[in-house]
Amino acid sequence: MADQETSKNVNPEDDDLIREAEACACEKEEPCQNNDTCQNNDACANESATEPTLEKEEKSKKDSSEPSVSETEVLKAALSASNDRYLRLMAEFDNYRRRTTKEQLEIIETANAKLLEKLSEVLDNFERASLPENRGCDIEAFAKGMSMIHDQFEKTLRDAGLEQINPVGELFDPSCQEALLKQPSNDVEENHVIQVFQKGYRLKHKIIKTAKVIVSAGK
Repeated sequence: MADQETSKNVNPEDDDLIREAEACACEKEEPCQNNDTCQNNDACANESATEPTLEKEEKSKKDSSEPSVSETEVLKAALSASNDRYLRLMAEFDNYRRRTTKEQLEIIETANAKLLEKLSEVLDNFERASLPENRGCDIEAFAKGMSMIHDQFEKTLRDAGLEQINPVGELFDPSCQEALLKQPSNDVEENHVIQVFQKGYRLKHKIIKTAKVIVSAGK
């Protein structure tokens, strides 16, 4: 009853003002609700956009840290090709070594054959000089024939590169000479060769036999 009485006493103009105030309050509340909804939607969109980016980054890191199957196959193929080339080169080098060794032996045998051929000629001359019919001839003719054979033999050795070492009167050289003894001498200076007891030989600048000599001890 009291409320009814109060409503009856309210002025119509005041009633209109109350309605307008309520309408303004409703308009203010609706944008706030709409703003909250938009913010929630934006947050969800950001989260959904961030998740694929993280997945891509993790996948790229994994791909970069571990080689792919294709890269491994390429490396294996390159390693196999390198091994094949190495084996071929080793086989070629082994064949080359065997071939050069065989050629060197053939060269040595050929050179020895030529030298032996010339030495056989000297041997033939010695055999002819020692025949019985030649022994009873003139001694001077026999000596001359032996001298000719000696010269032929010496020339054959010299053509093969053999050189005699005959250091009479030269300074003693222990690299190519062997001193048998030292003796005083009035004519030969000290440490010089007085006499060659046995000649030495050099083959193309290489000593193959030292000369055995007697060295002067001075006065």
